Amino acid sequence: MASRYCVIIPTYNNSGTLADVVERALKVCPNVVVVNDGSTDNIEAELCGINVIVISHERNLGKGKALKTGLRYAGMNGYTHAVTIDADGQHFPEDIPALIEASAEHPESIIVGCRNLTSENMPRQNTFANRFSNFWFRLQTAQKLDDTQSGFRIYPLESLYGMRLVTSRYEAELELLVFAAWHGVSVKGVPVRVWYAPEGERVSHFRPFWDFFRISVLNTILCFGALLVGLPLAVLRKIGIRL
Repeated sequence: MASRYCVIIPTYNNSGTLADVVERALKVCPNVVVVNDGSTDNIEAELCGINVIVISHERNLGKGKALKTGLRYAGMNGYTHAVTIDADGQHFPEDIPALIEASAEHPESIIVGCRNLTSENMPRQNTFANRFSNFWFRLQTAQKLDDTQSGFRIYPLESLYGMRLVTSRYEAELELLVFAAWHGVSVKGVPVRVWYAPEGERVSHFRPFWDFFRISVLNTILCFGALLVGLPLAVLRKIGIRL
C-alpha cells in the first residue's frame, strides 16, 4: 500500500503564527489538520478561506490530548503517516519534505526533526530540558536521539496501534517515543532548522518549572518501566516473540 501523509498542527492561542504555518505546510502537503485545543483567540476566523480541516476541543486539554485527537483522525481517514508540527512558527514547514524522504526510506520508524540546540535565540531552559531528556531517553531505550523534545515528527500510524498515552501535556511526546521504542519501533533523527522569536514576541505555553517537573517525574517512572517492560519486551523480540 502506498504511503499517505497528512500534517497535524496542534494549537492553543497561536493566532499570530498559525495561518502562516498552515499556508506554508499546504504548499508541501495538501492534507493539513489543525487541532484547536480549546483556544480562546479567534482561530476559526483566522483560518477562514484556507483549505484545512479544523478539529476543536471545547476546552484546553493539553498538547498530548491534541496530538491523540489528530493521530486518531489520521488513522480513521486512511492516512499511513502523520507529520506533526508546532503552530508557534519555530519550525520550517519547508523542511517537511526532508522528513518525508527519511520516512520513505524507513516507513516503520518515527522520524524526528532535530533542532540545533545551540541555535540563536534558543531558550536556555529548553536547551537544558532537552539535553536532560535526551540522556534519559538513551538510558531507557538504548536508542540515541539528539532532540527528544522536538514536536516536528513523522509517526507511522500502524506502528502506534494499541499504544495508550498516560500523560496529556508536553511530556506526552517523550512518553510516546519511549513506548514506541519499547515495542520495537526505531526512532531516527533528521536535522531541521529552527527559529525563535525575540524575547517579548515569543508565544510559548511551556511552563519552565512545572513542565520540567512533570518531565522529571515521567523520566523517573520510565526508568522503572524500562526494567519492568522495556527490557522484557526486547528479550521477547530477540527470541522471535512479539506482543
